[in-house]
Amino acid sequence: MRRSFAAGLAALTLLLLAGCGGSKASPSEVPEQPSEESAPPEPTAEELAAREIETILSSLTLEEKVGQLFFVRCPAEHAIEDIGTYHLGGYLLFGRDYQDAAGSWLTEEQFVQTITAYQDAALADTGIPLLIGSDEEGGTVTRASRNPNLFSSPFRSPQQIAAEAGGRGEAFAEDALEKSNGLKNLGINVNLSPVADVSTEPKDFIYDRTLGQDAQSTADYVASVVAAVREAGGMGSVLKHFPGYGNNVDTHTGIAVDQRSLESFFSSDFLPFQAGIRAGGGTAAVLVSHNIMTAVDETLPSSLSPAVHQLLREDLGFDGVVMTDDLAMDAVAAYAQDGAVAVLALEAGNDLIITTDYRTQIPKVMQALEAGELEESVIDAACRRVLTWKQTLGLLLPGERIS
Repeated sequence: MRRSFAAGLAALTLLLLAGCGGSKASPSEVPEQPSEESAPPEPTAEELAAREIETILSSLTLEEKVGQLFFVRCPAEHAIEDIGTYHLGGYLLFGRDYQDAAGSWLTEEQFVQTITAYQDAALADTGIPLLIGSDEEGGTVTRASRNPNLFSSPFRSPQQIAAEAGGRGEAFAEDALEKSNGLKNLGINVNLSPVADVSTEPKDFIYDRTLGQDAQSTADYVASVVAAVREAGGMGSVLKHFPGYGNNVDTHTGIAVDQRSLESFFSSDFLPFQAGIRAGGGTAAVLVSHNIMTAVDETLPSSLSPAVHQLLREDLGFDGVVMTDDLAMDAVAAYAQDGAVAVLALEAGNDLIITTDYRTQIPKVMQALEAGELEESVIDAACRRVLTWKQTLGLLLPGERIS
C-alpha cells in the first residue's frame, strides 16, 4: 500500500506543476485523486514468495551461495563446525548417524538434539535451515527405521507393500504418509525416495529397490507416494535415478553404459519421473545417476552431462531442484581435471551436489569461480532453485532468517 500511495502522490504533483505555467486552472481542470480502481493490484502469494527468495539470494556472499549447493554426507567429526565453515545446504544421514560413537543406537531424544544442534548452527551462520535427508526407500535401503528406538521396524520395500496390499491401491499412500510423519518428527525433511526406476527382472542390480513392475504401474506407484508426501507437508521427495537405471550395473564400483534408444526411455523409463514431477507440486527433486546414456551423450555420465540435464529441463519440463548421485562414486572420479568433479556437475546443470568429499570440492568450485572458469550466474540459478525448494518445504519461515 505504501508504494501505491507514493505513486499516486508523485503523479498528482506532476500534474499540478504542469498547470502552474500559465493561467490559473479552472476547477474542471484540477486533476482528480486516483481512484481505488487505478491502484496497482496487490502482489500474489507467488510473487511475494519470489521476492523473498531474491532478497535472501542478494544477501548471501558468493561463498554462502556455493555452500547452499552442497547436500553432503554428514561427517563423523566436526559436523557442527563444518556447517559454518562451508555454509552447507544440507546433511545426508547414513547408518552411523543414528548411532553414537560406540555404535549403540541413539535414543529419540539424543537424535533430535543432534539434528537441532545442526539447525542451530545453520541459523547462526546464514540463517537458512539445512536440508536433513535420509535414504528411506524401504527394504534393502533404510537408515532411520533400522534404529529400534526411532521406529518399531524397518520400512517395507515397495514390493513388500504391494504383496501385502492385495491390490489395494491406497497402501502406498498410507505407507508414505506414515513414513513422512515419522521422519518429520525426528527433524528429517527430505526422503531420498521413491525409486522411480523401472525393472521387472530380478537379476537387475536395481530390481530389489524398485516396484518390480512395468512402467505404468511404477508411474502410478510413484505418483501415489509423492502426492502423499506432499500432503504430509514439510517433507521433500527425491525421484531417482534419472534417466532410469534399467538393467545397468552398480555405478558405485564402475561405469555403466546404457545403449537403449531414446524412444525406449520416453515410452518406459521417463513415465514414472513425469508422474512424480506432476504429483510433486514443487516438493519433489530429481536425482541424476552416473549411467552413460548413449542416446543423448556417448561420453559423459548423466550426472555430468549438459545434454541429459537439458533433456530433463526441456523435454520433461522439470524446473525444480536437480541433484547428483554421490560424486564420490568410482563411476565419475576420473572425469574431472584436478578432481574438480563438482565444477563439472554444476556446469552440467545440477543444483545440489551430493558428495562425501565436500571439503575438497567446495574450494575447487571457489577456485573455478575466481579464475572465471565457472560463471557466478550458474551459482545464482542453482541457489535460487535450492532456496525455492526450502521455501516450498516450509523451511524458510518469514522473519526467521538472521541478517
